Amino acid sequence: MKNIIGVRFKRLGKIYFFNPRHLKVKKGVKVIVETAQGEEYGEVVIPNRYIEDEKILEPLKKVIRIANGRDHKHFEECRRKEKDAFEVCKKKIKEHGLKMTLTDVEYKFDDSKILFYFTADGRIDFRDLVKDLAAIYKTRIELRQIGVRDEVKRIGGNGVCGRELCCCTFLRDFEAVSIKMAKEQNLSLNPSKISGNCGRLMCCLKYENEVYEEKLKKLPSIGAIVKTPDGEGEVDYIETLREIIRVKVKDGDNFVSKKYPVSEITIIKDNKTEQVDEEEIEHKSELEELEKLEQEDKKMEKNVEEF
Repeated sequence: MKNIIGVRFKRLGKIYFFNPRHLKVKKGVKVIVETAQGEEYGEVVIPNRYIEDEKILEPLKKVIRIANGRDHKHFEECRRKEKDAFEVCKKKIKEHGLKMTLTDVEYKFDDSKILFYFTADGRIDFRDLVKDLAAIYKTRIELRQIGVRDEVKRIGGNGVCGRELCCCTFLRDFEAVSIKMAKEQNLSLNPSKISGNCGRLMCCLKYENEVYEEKLKKLPSIGAIVKTPDGEGEVDYIETLREIIRVKVKDGDNFVSKKYPVSEITIIKDNKTEQVDEEEIEHKSELEELEKLEQEDKKMEKNVEEF
């Protein structure tokens, strides 16, 4: 068991564990910690506690001290400098004629580096811009291209559910989302209904995905031939979460649809073929574009230049 505290550097950022050494720190206290990129100013969100060794990635960085008045003042000064640097960088972007949108600026607490975050359609050659900024600020400059999800997270807003966006309240990381998840959850495949404010697939598609995947393993596919208490029939609809199967069975000269719990049916033949509905056909090009944008976003986040 090791004594740790959890520190967050941004309001919705990740929580990192640190070794508090001899310090007893309460939640909400500001601390100066040692990181791979130098000293950082953060807020304690998890006070002293002991956790199992296997849950810790060694070696733990240390808490240097509880932030004092001078630290608070320097932190506020960094925030002020960020606003000035934002305007300077916007001006330089315009001078270089670069098709990119500056979204945020971050001064490192120990003044070792300034990070400029931006969005753009595709990759941008911003090497000359980095050199200009380095000449102005006389310190290390890093330009980092981020995805539109990160941009919306910084701007804020409300989703179609009426609540504040997940990425602006509790979501710390963006996980991969796919059209397949929407299909498995029997959601509309109209891009306007499964896309968020950022124009990408909604992050909430991921929340119940594992449950759907687990349940679908024991459920037949649409079109499967099954045996029911009323005879053989063809599956024409599935209520995945309730594990209810609607089957089209013969009743005299006609066919009727009846619902059965999955426990009452036996699969006779199931090709597990992926179904394509009318909405998927109608919005095929738009859905393909959404998938393409998902892949491009991952590549863009690696577009980083330092000087």
